[in-house]
Amino acid sequence: MLHFIYSDELPDLLEIAGSTSTRTSTIMMQHILAAADRFGLDRLKQLCEAKLCEEVNVDTVATTLSLSEQHQCLQLKAICLKFAATNLGVMQSEGFKHLEESCPSLLSELLETVASVDEKATVMSSKKRTSSSIFGLDLADGAAAESVNPNARRVRRRM
Repeated sequence: MLHFIYSDELPDLLEIAGSTSTRTSTIMMQHILAAADRFGLDRLKQLCEAKLCEEVNVDTVATTLSLSEQHQCLQLKAICLKFAATNLGVMQSEGFKHLEESCPSLLSELLETVASVDEKATVMSSKKRTSSSIFGLDLADGAAAESVNPNARRVRRRM
């Protein structure tokens, strides 16, 4: 945090930690975000949030989601929810057990996100089927021609 105050940039956490583990750097970034929020360093908080958004993975998503809820990081929360909804293996992690205990309200949001992701996938697959079948229509009658024409102009077939 002091490095940021003096230089206005995020520290290189891999250099500080002396490790090549992204998990270690993610944990340190989570701690810096919490400190930035506590001391009102909004720019540092935003930089940490952006960095954590890039580093979301199965091992850290649950703890990062809990942290985003505690410190009102809306963008990070949305990314974590989408990631967890598309990677349901997250529910087997230790972090998820902590999430169940510390933020049970997030579980309902996670379920809503899973449902919306599933609904969007269903809608997209049905759109693919309907859009591909439209091009196969015979445009002999005017009603079919009007429904296919994206500009909603009348199209007359020449005979």
